[in-house]
Amino acid sequence: MKKRYLLAPGPTPVPESTLLAMASPIIHHRTPQFSAIFKEAAGLLRYVFQTEEDVIMLAASGTGAMEASITNLFSPGDEVVAVNGGKFGERWGKLSEAYGLKVHWLQVEWGKAVEAGAVKKLLDKNPGIKGVLTQASETSTTVAHPVKEIAALTRDRDCLTIVDGITAVGVFDVPMDSWGIDVLVSGSQKAFMLPPGLAFISLSKKAWKFRESSKCPRFYFDLAKERKNLGKDTTAYTPAVSLITGLKESLRLIKEEGLEKVFARHDRLARAARAASLALGLKLLAPESPSNAATGIYVPDGVDGEKLVKFIRDEMGVTLAGGQDHLKGRILRIAHLGYVDTFDLIIAVSAVEMALKKFGHKVELGRGVGAAEEILREGY
Repeated sequence: MKKRYLLAPGPTPVPESTLLAMASPIIHHRTPQFSAIFKEAAGLLRYVFQTEEDVIMLAASGTGAMEASITNLFSPGDEVVAVNGGKFGERWGKLSEAYGLKVHWLQVEWGKAVEAGAVKKLLDKNPGIKGVLTQASETSTTVAHPVKEIAALTRDRDCLTIVDGITAVGVFDVPMDSWGIDVLVSGSQKAFMLPPGLAFISLSKKAWKFRESSKCPRFYFDLAKERKNLGKDTTAYTPAVSLITGLKESLRLIKEEGLEKVFARHDRLARAARAASLALGLKLLAPESPSNAATGIYVPDGVDGEKLVKFIRDEMGVTLAGGQDHLKGRILRIAHLGYVDTFDLIIAVSAVEMALKKFGHKVELGRGVGAAEEILREGY
């Protein structure tokens, strides 16, 4: 028998009560019964997004919400900044180019956070820029970008701060309203503790003004249409009924724990993962501005990272993530977001230790686990 553990940055584990909720008999989506579930979920989403604005639910992956940001707020020829410090920053730029926007690529070394000063320099040099597109948490590099500082730069300009919070919302503090974020998006399969299939997006009043003049084509991702239907406790098109039923339960669990405690748990898990890595003599991918969603670790010289991750998954039953593009085979990523606790992280660290030893790397078994435990015991 081999028990399986999911510790990749998405999909993430789903709580038992959420699984049971999703297993409820399907109900029709144009009924008072579903509208009651939908309304409760919509209200709880505002709590997690920390906003008074509507949070729209789309039957899509998080990329659908990213695309909706472009198509609803801009017109062909509009200028935007794409903070490109990883695969998902790159996605912002590619989406923008697909709809005819002029992209100012702000290249950032993988493993580093963008400097707010570099964003300001671009905005000052190009006053026609209409949007700054960035990640709060760049999943591919395990970096947290300075969203608060970037939002402050656009607050008094005719420019929006648009944030991919797919591995940030529900992980660490990204208060949409108080920071002045104009667009915040996320996805179900991360801290929301659901399977993939739902995307969430919230727009500030300033962003809705941009919507009035946008000329990019759109149909399914028409946010004004979705907002109108949200006011009626429904969606413009067929919703993912079972996922939204599960969402209500997952959001209830988050509210029950409380955002402050949710953020503290993620912070504790992240610090423990980093401490364990350093105790094993491993180099962190993002030592200066790490995200609390996942920890990126360089594999030792002479160890094939792809084979290592595959061995840990297939032979040990623990699913971690590897690297992308030029980091393929060079890193592994331990995720610690959503329905993850102390002992999930202990399993991940011990699996890495044992696998490294199997691959011939000199490692003292238990050293990383011990370092993690010193931090994780803070929760008890």
